[in-house]
Amino acid sequence: MDSGRLLILSDGKPGHLNQSIAFAKHLGCDYDICSVSFKNRLCKAASYLFDRCYLQFESLYRVAHFSGAYRAVLSAGSETYYANRVIASKLGIKSVAIMLPKGYRYDFELIVAQQHDDPPERDNLVCLPINLSYVEPKGLVAPESGHRYVSLIIGGDSKHSRLDPALLQRQVEEIFVLFPEHDFWLTTSRRTTLEVEAVLRQFNFSREVYYSEEQLNPIPDFLAHSEYVFLTADSTSMISEAVSCGTACVEILSAGTGIAQGKIGRFLRNLSDGGYIHYFDGSLGNNDRKVNVSKTILALKPGLN
Repeated sequence: MDSGRLLILSDGKPGHLNQSIAFAKHLGCDYDICSVSFKNRLCKAASYLFDRCYLQFESLYRVAHFSGAYRAVLSAGSETYYANRVIASKLGIKSVAIMLPKGYRYDFELIVAQQHDDPPERDNLVCLPINLSYVEPKGLVAPESGHRYVSLIIGGDSKHSRLDPALLQRQVEEIFVLFPEHDFWLTTSRRTTLEVEAVLRQFNFSREVYYSEEQLNPIPDFLAHSEYVFLTADSTSMISEAVSCGTACVEILSAGTGIAQGKIGRFLRNLSDGGYIHYFDGSLGNNDRKVNVSKTILALKPGLN
């Protein structure tokens, strides 16, 4: 699939759009992004029934103008799957669903699903243990010659758990003791509370990026240059990047509210069982195994031609 553009449908959610873009980048394909949405909730509800009845109505959704020749339509998110199939059929090209398109027929030309969604076994479905990501270091941090680095990537509260500032302080203290000869890098996220920030500001980081002050993403650079990376367990996207890039050992910091349940719990258990991550318990693991996303996606090229 060295030539031909991809048409990416976007529901406006960065977590969905970025996975579609990652798919295109792993294939080395150019792409156009086109916004799409259902006209109302009734239209979305009807789309599930119509799809199962093999009925296609462009009137259910709004789509931005696009033009050109495309190899395939791809998208992630329930707002996009019906339009994906209708547009692909109209253009006579293939349809690719990123994530499991629950509620719709699974007969897309290709589905790239996540293992924690417990997808069925199908010839047209490829299962990954992580979210699709494409990690590109940007040079936002530069390692000094002869220095060794440990990175902390701190999120915050989510619907699954609450980050305990007191527990985090104890964890960071333990990490600093374990690496007396290393430099420390830190980044927070939009979910990081000011209370958690106050805890982190007590420590001496050689580079710190607080999202409340700098809306930068140094994570790809951290992954490229660190021996160990410590992450909170609230973001599957951050963890997916950490286990698919660089050579760092990946340590997960418990939030202090018990073992994660549901989808994120399955996600973490799968990675732990596969040897990709280690739950930090005061001691260090040696979990530097990586998911080779590029190899998996490139193997799909023949089926998209």
